[in-house]
Amino acid sequence: MSVLRNLERTIAGLVEGTFGRVFRSEVRPVEVARKLAREMDEHRTPSVSRTYVPNEYVVWLSPRDRENFEGVEEELADELGAYLLEHARRERYALVSRPVISFQTDERLALGDFGIQTRRVRHAPGEEEPEPAEHGHTMVYSTADRVRQPVESTSSRRPARPVLVAGGARHQLGLRGGTIGRSRECDVVLEDRNVSRRHAEIRHEPGGAWTVHDLGSTNGVRVNDKRIGGGGEELHPGDVIELGTAEVVFELE
Repeated sequence: MSVLRNLERTIAGLVEGTFGRVFRSEVRPVEVARKLAREMDEHRTPSVSRTYVPNEYVVWLSPRDRENFEGVEEELADELGAYLLEHARRERYALVSRPVISFQTDERLALGDFGIQTRRVRHAPGEEEPEPAEHGHTMVYSTADRVRQPVESTSSRRPARPVLVAGGARHQLGLRGGTIGRSRECDVVLEDRNVSRRHAEIRHEPGGAWTVHDLGSTNGVRVNDKRIGGGGEELHPGDVIELGTAEVVFELE
């Protein structure tokens, strides 16, 4: 995991250093990179001896965000593809080809919102072009104070996902939870000096319960005004999690 964190810091410096002067929108390349890795994790498919993951990713942007990506899309797509390839290697995922990233525009997205659609393609015998094998629905992420909506509906029911509401902004976590803190490497970043860099973690327990755990923070973690112990605390929709002087509300959707 430390190797992956170092890789994330590297790409954060790369994309923000190389392309930072170009982007003037609420969508930042490092945010897209983290969400691409999350979608790879969420759409893995175990087989007898391997775990396959999507190899094609479409990033949907608002018209204004797409304009700000003009001129650097190809370079950024290559860097994001390399990032996903390394992520797959570290997690020992199987890919049918090198990850391919492309960008599209969706008029329904607001500035700061972006969607990610995944699919896995295979080469049919005797064909040069890849044959579509499996398409995923589009997951929309927001970097602004807006409620995200799916770009495409899906007929299959999905498990409830944890959502943390902080300052009016909704932060959707993955099916395995996520971390909270001041560090940009966390899944939910809180700009509060009383919050530790890696303050707490939301986990999905084997029995189906959601719990919050203190990651050795300076100011501790409280749930509904009760300080949690070393074994964590079970969460229910509407619970208020206090991290120092910051508060987030736990929800499921």
